[in-house]
Amino acid sequence: MIISVINHTNNRISDEELQCAIRAINRQIAEDFEPYWSMGAQLRLEGRSEKEPRPNKQTLADMRGDAIIYMWDKADVDNALGYHDKNNRGIPYGFVFAELSAELEENWTATLSHEALELIADPEDNLLVQGPHPTNPKLAVFHMYEMCDAVQAETYTIDDVEVSNFVLPLYFTGGDELGGRNDFLSRAHKGKTLESFGINPGGYIGYFDPKIGESGDYTTFAMKGDRKAQKRLKYKLQTRTARITRHQFLTSSRDKPRERIAVMKE
Repeated sequence: MIISVINHTNNRISDEELQCAIRAINRQIAEDFEPYWSMGAQLRLEGRSEKEPRPNKQTLADMRGDAIIYMWDKADVDNALGYHDKNNRGIPYGFVFAELSAELEENWTATLSHEALELIADPEDNLLVQGPHPTNPKLAVFHMYEMCDAVQAETYTIDDVEVSNFVLPLYFTGGDELGGRNDFLSRAHKGKTLESFGINPGGYIGYFDPKIGESGDYTTFAMKGDRKAQKRLKYKLQTRTARITRHQFLTSSRDKPRERIAVMKE
């Protein structure tokens, strides 16, 4: 897959900076992500033919590869920090908003890495995996096939460029395997690494419960008191993220819900 990257940040991010980030993320894909997932791609910086093309689900301006990511300055397109979706021709595309990355005190390069990995793994944004309900593991729900959400507060560097941590295939298995690794960094929090279908601080997970959900209704969970995760979800709500319709925060990924922050139906 060739992913075209188009710079519309109005000089907030220079092409030179973006090219350096792309080179590092291409290394991440080839050397870190693909060996585990057997899925690869290359990001390629392209020029733009119009000053203010408005990509939408009918047309994707300046696409020269198989998919496209637009680097945008302000969140004036319907979504948040970054997202991936597909248009009516089945072409995967996404946005990374530099302004929101700055407001969340996150490096835009990590956001670009996050979106690129998730676009590779689920280009049409329609894959779900059966797993335990986050508050009642005896119940089965369908988790979003997201590569970075559960660990999205965690980053590492390649060639001095900050990139996103990501989950490994064992993360989407029904039980933890002895000695198994569920994410690339395996960073320990309070002496424990990421559980299968779990959440690390700053992250969250989304799922669909067929018993209570209607078509398009997903629930997104994060830890109660996790300010970073709450701030991310706040921006997703404000910018009308289509897939996120309910939000609850938990004391842990296995506890009962204690506080409902927002309820929204698209």
